[in-house]
Amino acid sequence: MNIAVIIAGGNGNRMGQDIPKQFMHIDGAPIIIHTMECFQKHPDIHKIAVVCLRGWETVLQSYANQFNITKLSWIFPGGDSGMESIHNGVYGLKDAGCDDDDLVLIHDAVRPLLSQEIISSNIATCKSYGYAITGIKCREAILESHDGFTTKTSIPRDTLIRTQTPQTFRLKNIINAHETARKKGIVDSVASCTLVAELHEDIEMHIVPGSEKNIKVTTVEDLEILKALMHTTKDDWLK
Repeated sequence: MNIAVIIAGGNGNRMGQDIPKQFMHIDGAPIIIHTMECFQKHPDIHKIAVVCLRGWETVLQSYANQFNITKLSWIFPGGDSGMESIHNGVYGLKDAGCDDDDLVLIHDAVRPLLSQEIISSNIATCKSYGYAITGIKCREAILESHDGFTTKTSIPRDTLIRTQTPQTFRLKNIINAHETARKKGIVDSVASCTLVAELHEDIEMHIVPGSEKNIKVTTVEDLEILKALMHTTKDDWLK
């Protein structure tokens, strides 16, 4: 079984709005519904789980009913951090009786322009290699700064990957990573891929090509970019 685990446990402080960003409406629906629809319409996604900000579970279920998200099977409570929310999601699946070999596609609730191709590539890559991380090559020049104001160190960009979601694992492997992290006292890894990298230097995580359109909405500026992308089509003359 292939299960999408959508992480919607954050309260969106950086957005600075009155409601969490995942529940803000764009084009007649909350951002999280646009995200869920990406998985709803994919034929190889069997079920959807959402790790939801506490207190918003009923709102989420109501929206899912309104927009006919029939694959939504579980709503788990969000944590105090992204890592804790992911923990709640994967352990929730385990407690629900999901199989160790089920594929789990962990995805940000505020990446609503996820393509069907990226989902398919994640599933195929994880089936073949055990780990699939969506990412794109870094095109910008990279400098290191310790104070946010000054810099004197350049980092070569040729080997750098900007990660996105989904990040896909077999359920037993991502649970094992969280078990090992608990034993080692790791509580604040920023993503599933960084957690696995911190714990297992010998594991090769295969990269699935992402997209600049697979934007994560974090700021008001991101929201403006998202709205523009949703109303833009590729010109016919472009190859």
